[in-house]
Amino acid sequence: MCEIPSDILMEIVMRLPAKSMVRFKCISKQWSSLISCRYYCNRLFTTVTRLQQQPHLYMCLVDQGGQRVLLSLSSTSPDNTCYVVDQDLSITGIGGFFLNAVRGLLCFSVRKRACIYNPTTRQLLTLPTIKSDIIALKGERKDIRYYIGHDPVKDQYKLVCTIVISSEFFKNVKSEHWVFVLEAGGSWRKVVPLENYHPHAPATVGQFINGSVVHYMAWLDMDTCAVVSFDFMSEELTTILVPHEAGDVALPAARMKAGLIEYDGKIAVFDHTHLKEKCLVDLWVLKDAGKKKWSKKRRFLQPCQKHLVHDDIELIVKGTTQDGKVILAPMKMHSQFYILCYDMRSNDLRKVEIKGVPEIWFDKECYFDLKYSMDESEDVIYLET
Repeated sequence: MCEIPSDILMEIVMRLPAKSMVRFKCISKQWSSLISCRYYCNRLFTTVTRLQQQPHLYMCLVDQGGQRVLLSLSSTSPDNTCYVVDQDLSITGIGGFFLNAVRGLLCFSVRKRACIYNPTTRQLLTLPTIKSDIIALKGERKDIRYYIGHDPVKDQYKLVCTIVISSEFFKNVKSEHWVFVLEAGGSWRKVVPLENYHPHAPATVGQFINGSVVHYMAWLDMDTCAVVSFDFMSEELTTILVPHEAGDVALPAARMKAGLIEYDGKIAVFDHTHLKEKCLVDLWVLKDAGKKKWSKKRRFLQPCQKHLVHDDIELIVKGTTQDGKVILAPMKMHSQFYILCYDMRSNDLRKVEIKGVPEIWFDKECYFDLKYSMDESEDVIYLET
């Protein structure tokens, strides 16, 4: 029997759901080779037929005993005001801390090691530990953050790791950075910093990945906040201080409530420190990164929406939706769980219900992280290390 020409087979397969493609790899070597090749996987991200997929939410839950679960949630309403857990796509034993994603791949940390998970193929990779050059002394703490990105020039998936050692109140901060290329034989390489490098500690929240660049908020000391950017192509770090208005006292790390978002394609700091008491938020937009020029926007919450901001629930920024709405989530799990979506342009705050989270997670202390999937395509690539 004659084989189907590759170009025709490509067009046939491109019209299939991603999870069907994974199963069809078993049909023949030709199908498996085609679906696994990098050219085919890249076409998935540029195919018009895949631009109408519904957005996804991913939640990682981890309890104090180390029990973990990764929940996949889909919108059940046209206006995306309710997301429901898909039990078939949620997996116990998967998930961890500091969830981030790029091009359909999820990255999180478990026991300070980086894990990469592909929800489409259900492939899980755990990367090797890093032999750090800096050591925590008595009275100091060590923190590790991992971020995943994509180098479009070399068509490579990469991870950058930031290792930080500091004493109390961000004193004596020391930091270093390592890069891992997701390929056969990959290993950690230390990043050589530029002359103007600033040691820093990444904030617990406040990061977004714009494909080839990851941006995250960080503290140089207790009173100095900055935006740090890592370019996965050049493998260089840049640091830009977050401003405050003349006459204002800079808020220390312990009091500032803010997160990093993307606003009109630019880096922006969404500061909601005074959302509860004054019903206002400040948005600092980086208009010109080269000149380090910022602009400020201030919004006051509509009186009819003040009831959505409760005094007893602390909120944190969890990125933005596809249409630019800022996601605010409670810091702790609670029954009747929900998130808030804030539209800066129309000054509109909406409640989004989250349904289907297993009840056992409401009865115990646990860590949770949430990621809104900006990627409209799924990745069927097979990763090697």
